[in-house]
Amino acid sequence: MSTRHILLGLLAGGPSHGYDLKRRHDERFPQARPLAYGQVYTTLQRLVRDGLAEVDGTDSDGGPERTLYRSTAEGAKELAGWAAEITPPAPFVTNEIFAKVVCAILAAAGPTPTPGPASTPVRISTADPASSADPASSADPDPVPVPVPAADPVPAADPARYLIAQRAAHMARMRELTAVKTAPGADLATVLSADYALNHLDADLRWMTTTAARLTTLTAEVDPA
Repeated sequence: MSTRHILLGLLAGGPSHGYDLKRRHDERFPQARPLAYGQVYTTLQRLVRDGLAEVDGTDSDGGPERTLYRSTAEGAKELAGWAAEITPPAPFVTNEIFAKVVCAILAAAGPTPTPGPASTPVRISTADPASSADPASSADPDPVPVPVPAADPVPAADPARYLIAQRAAHMARMRELTAVKTAPGADLATVLSADYALNHLDADLRWMTTTAARLTTLTAEVDPA
């Protein structure tokens, strides 16, 4: 999501300061990642630099003095062009889940990773330091060996196990979103944004189910050796 265009959209209603823009963003897009204040002010500075927004005085409103920003004619033109621009459907075929499945197959097919070198057992002396006056008597004839744990084995890649775990994480998130949209007093913006996320997560789930059923074939294609 384009932060610069979202801020231009919020400025379309009139001059506003960064604090209010951040608050309105989080209200209008409740399921989106909240904007950081630093990101808001950095973006506003870039909009001013590019002639898409300008400073419109200051406003204290009983609190600290804040700089007001408003959109320019060029900013309104930029916003209108962006809002009318068709978003490419699924512009990228790959995604992180698919990439992890393929990489897990490659890792599982490769040579078995070996753990790091085992540590040399430590031997603790039982000699009495007080007897060190006589060098001959200070020698410890029988040091006590202390076992040192072996290095942890490198976990094996397992694409099937990964898909099961990822599916569980998706289902947990879907339950959270369902609770959000069905909560008493949920507004339409919240319901619609939750529905959008739920439909995408559901598509992911169906893809994972299909992929899990075809792992044998996919493995043969990814690692024909």
